[in-house]
Amino acid sequence: MPKIALSDSHLLSIRTHGESAYPEECCGLLLGTIADGVKTLVEVWPTDNAWSAEAEDNWPEQKDLTEKRRYAIAPEDMLRAMKQGRDRNLEIIGIYHSHPDCPAVPSECDRTLAWAQYSYIIVSVQQGCCEDFCSWTLDRENKFQAEEILTVD
Repeated sequence: MPKIALSDSHLLSIRTHGESAYPEECCGLLLGTIADGVKTLVEVWPTDNAWSAEAEDNWPEQKDLTEKRRYAIAPEDMLRAMKQGRDRNLEIIGIYHSHPDCPAVPSECDRTLAWAQYSYIIVSVQQGCCEDFCSWTLDRENKFQAEEILTVD
């Protein structure tokens, strides 16, 4: 089973971002290392939700969906994280986002836009309060599977 290791402070950062962005989805990058099949989170990198009319053009059947139900990370944020991570021997190991008033389960849009090498932490924010979180990875059939979360100091 795939695993991701993170600290309580990492989780607090993600939860706080989800609550502060409510009722819209928050999003951000996870910078860390990969060794022996375990992704170790070193830094939570919050980003703005860049979902826009331009992003919606790629999903014409979902015109009614906005930042309240979708997220996007701007390419320049991805590049900046890659460059700064590389300078510190870190890489992007995943992406996190929130699901306002929905469970921490990936949507079909989440699956379609996901990259196989990344972990996807989803935090469920119900009425402005974080209730649950899960981490997911894509399997060889391009389906999300739960990822074990290891808590480290």
